[in-house]
Amino acid sequence: MGQNSVRGEGTRKRVPRARELGWDDDLHGAGAATGAGGGPSEEAAEGDATASTRASRRRGGGTGPSGRAATRRQAKKTGKRKAMRWVAITLSVLILGTAGAGYLYYEHLNGNIRGGSRAGGDSGVKKGAPNALGDTALNILLIGSDDRSDEKNIALGGGRDDKNRPPLADVQMLLHVSADRKNASVVSIPRDTVLHIPECKDDKGTSYPATDNRPINESLQRGGPGCTLTTWESLTGVYIDHWIMVDFAGVVAMADEVGGVPVCVKSGVSDHPTKAQPGGSHLKLPEGTHEVKGVQALQWLRTRHAFGSDQNRAKAQHMYMNGMVAKLQQQNAWTDTGRLMGLAETATNALQVSDEIRSVKGLFDLSMQLKNVKLNRLTTANIPTAEWPQDRNKNILVKSSADKMFRMLRDDVAFDKNGDPAGSKPKPTTSAKPKATAEAPGSLGVTVVNGTGSDTEPAAEGRARAIAELLQGKGFAQAESSQEGGNRPDTVVTYPKGDGDQGKANARSVAKALGLPDSAVRADAKAENLTLVVGADWREGTVYKKPATEAGDIPDGAQVIRGDQKDCMEIFDPYKWDGKS
Repeated sequence: MGQNSVRGEGTRKRVPRARELGWDDDLHGAGAATGAGGGPSEEAAEGDATASTRASRRRGGGTGPSGRAATRRQAKKTGKRKAMRWVAITLSVLILGTAGAGYLYYEHLNGNIRGGSRAGGDSGVKKGAPNALGDTALNILLIGSDDRSDEKNIALGGGRDDKNRPPLADVQMLLHVSADRKNASVVSIPRDTVLHIPECKDDKGTSYPATDNRPINESLQRGGPGCTLTTWESLTGVYIDHWIMVDFAGVVAMADEVGGVPVCVKSGVSDHPTKAQPGGSHLKLPEGTHEVKGVQALQWLRTRHAFGSDQNRAKAQHMYMNGMVAKLQQQNAWTDTGRLMGLAETATNALQVSDEIRSVKGLFDLSMQLKNVKLNRLTTANIPTAEWPQDRNKNILVKSSADKMFRMLRDDVAFDKNGDPAGSKPKPTTSAKPKATAEAPGSLGVTVVNGTGSDTEPAAEGRARAIAELLQGKGFAQAESSQEGGNRPDTVVTYPKGDGDQGKANARSVAKALGLPDSAVRADAKAENLTLVVGADWREGTVYKKPATEAGDIPDGAQVIRGDQKDCMEIFDPYKWDGKS
């Protein structure tokens, strides 16, 4: 529209249509100006002619040949001015009309999106320090809800008896996009993994006390998706920027919108009820690769029995996610306007998101963070688990493996080895020197807290006292151990945010004395004084040694799948299908 209208091409064709709509009945003689019929009245024509004649005579034109030529030239100029005036008016109407429609559609999409608070509690985890270029990693918690309050979800997921039950977070994945936006990692924790769920509050103000040894999927019932985010932050020490949640109907809609997602099985599968295992997803696929969409996509994501375990179900979900990203890249979804429109309509209806990205712009900007991640730099993995001794149907995290993977996420270390070897290790952070000079060590009061515990391991006894004595020996005479405790994966020095540069300088002096990196220094709005929290990464000894992490060094049992690798799911014997019956 813009180019043709500006150049005057096509303007004549559009005006009659505008006339039909009643837009131009009285627009400054628009019909005459465009030649579209309905010219000016005789009186108006005579008036124009008389004016032209008078003007011509003033210029010495008269009624001779030269005068008539001048009159024609003047009439031509008048027509041009009218035509240009009509073009300007028409463009204004069209632009304003388009802008209005675009704004209304934009607001329509915004109105589709449901939101909620980013966090349901206070994990104490702060956003990581930027890299040398000033960029920070992006972490998004992806949640699959088994909500059955809607009839569509009941039809897809069954369980009408659960219509009034608060939903569970049956799928939980943390998507980590590196600070340089060149690689992405996804980690899952099976829904029945038991751990500590911190104190949370939902958007209605209802409080839920902290609880131990509960399945992680219950976190959604104890404060909504914000509580699930707080649970992950407390567990991993990773600051999570946003959450995105989808229910059964949303999964079906998104799969249909992209036209199906490629998945693969090594043998035919039929996930049906058996005597040993009632229920099932009812997934039925012959051997090989298939593009699943609609209900079949949901069945794939919910299949557990045929895949053998919750860990394998998470692996199948990763396969699906990789396939979805590959499909979007093949469709040029970030640059094709038609695809964007369809995805926007579907996504805004299907997804519920944390409030800070609750807009079309917020979601689009977020999706752009993944645009340039190549498939061979997208890695999905499971946090290894073991059977919980108290209940063999539930899991606990394998601590050493979990700690290593969480540390890689915190340090922004790639899960793959496909990056630039020179950049495979995290770049050292650089930050401006504090504007203030640290006070004398002997004048600083430092509270030392033992945070070496975890969900699977008690705190190391006497740790706060030992490090307080270490600080005293380095001149911090007022360092004292606290009786308080807690679980923190990494060692940090916090200072009251209100203390500004002076507080930062004092905290850095403590960190330097202990050999801690600058990234361990954090401002805390709730802190009352200078505090050292000794984390699970320093359970013993008097010399802090930051655990080494190498790109791609993922522990065994993590079931790694890379975005560019083809993989097929193994099928548990009772659910193998010959493709005939």
